Amino acid sequence: MAVKTEARTGAAEVRSFNIEVPEADLEDLRARIRATRWPNKETVDDDSQGVPLALMQDLARYWANDYDWRKCEARLKALPHFVTEIDGLEIHFIHVRSKHEDALPIVVCHGWPGSIVEQLKIIGPLTDPTAHGASPSDAFHVVIPSMPGYGFSGQPNTTGWDPVHIGKAYVELMKRLGYTRFVAQGGDWGAIVVDAMAGGRADPAAAEPAPPELIGIHTNMPGAVPPDLFLAAFAGSPAPDGLSDEERSTYEQLLKFFGTHVAYGLIMGTRPQTLYGLADSPIDLAAFMLDHGDGAGQPGIVQQVLEGRLQKPSDLTRDDILDNITLFWLTNSGVSSARLYWESKLPFFATKGVTVPVGVSIFPDEIYRVPRSWAEQAYPNLVHYNRHDRGGHFAAWEQPQLLSEDVRATFRSLR
Repeated sequence: MAVKTEARTGAAEVRSFNIEVPEADLEDLRARIRATRWPNKETVDDDSQGVPLALMQDLARYWANDYDWRKCEARLKALPHFVTEIDGLEIHFIHVRSKHEDALPIVVCHGWPGSIVEQLKIIGPLTDPTAHGASPSDAFHVVIPSMPGYGFSGQPNTTGWDPVHIGKAYVELMKRLGYTRFVAQGGDWGAIVVDAMAGGRADPAAAEPAPPELIGIHTNMPGAVPPDLFLAAFAGSPAPDGLSDEERSTYEQLLKFFGTHVAYGLIMGTRPQTLYGLADSPIDLAAFMLDHGDGAGQPGIVQQVLEGRLQKPSDLTRDDILDNITLFWLTNSGVSSARLYWESKLPFFATKGVTVPVGVSIFPDEIYRVPRSWAEQAYPNLVHYNRHDRGGHFAAWEQPQLLSEDVRATFRSLR
């Protein structure tokens, strides 16, 4: 896809970035969708074999005939986009400054199968709180990077871009923007990145001091499972004695996730280059991304949205989902994004030794729901903990108001 940027005068320069998707790329996408060779129907009446054929065919009809990427593109183009080179790789990011003078800078980190599209709904509530029922003192300057290998950021051609490296790059990005005091927020891989930014490591005893500029983090997928329980759940061991009812329920969630839902992560973590279909077939890309799953199942709430049967209020729409998938397709980042699973040596959900102030949001349909007892053990400087009655894995997409309120509450005492 064609992208226009201003003239470059140095590797450390921050340059403006303009999104221009040729119509030919969209015509090729629609043609590939219509030319899909479909498998036969699954032999079960549920989603236990994967994304159902009827769901995918219905989505394909809409994607090829009615979906309009240009609406998403217009929303993106209305925001200020930039790129800068860090450690030899171009990092793309959105940067929206608040009109409020004392706004707190925040870097918001997405995960997989996500992108900057996920966070668009929280930009307004965070940068312009007075328009969303909050105080001017709750304002943020918002920076939303595209992870290396994702979307408009560069695709690494060498190894080494793991969550620790990404976290250090984001610290450098914020400093490069002139921010000497900032906070961070993340979900999915973004949650692991913000833990790593704060010095968290696979062995909590080997955690490093947080950069002095990073004064706190907020996470909606906390790394809070005690290491011994994480290893036991990953091995499929029965719940150990001594757990509370809430802790046992979370442990059972982890058993189910590792036992039946994490296959997508295992193949990306071991053989990402084998996934050529993600680059060649938009339907393969879409099905693989949809089958991520959450606490409501696999595909979970995404399937409820696509089938028009949401069980609880949510801001997530079919077009939101296709905006994200289409961005992956247009930037050919299916395989390059998958390599993050191969690169990472950090346990997904286990404690990592973070000591900076931390806020935690728990949504009922997350992959796993962290009890407060675990959050307090994992984050000794826990400044905010909130359990919600609706929402799932993609909090900024699904429940932007609730997430924005929690972000404000987390950092209010740190300003």
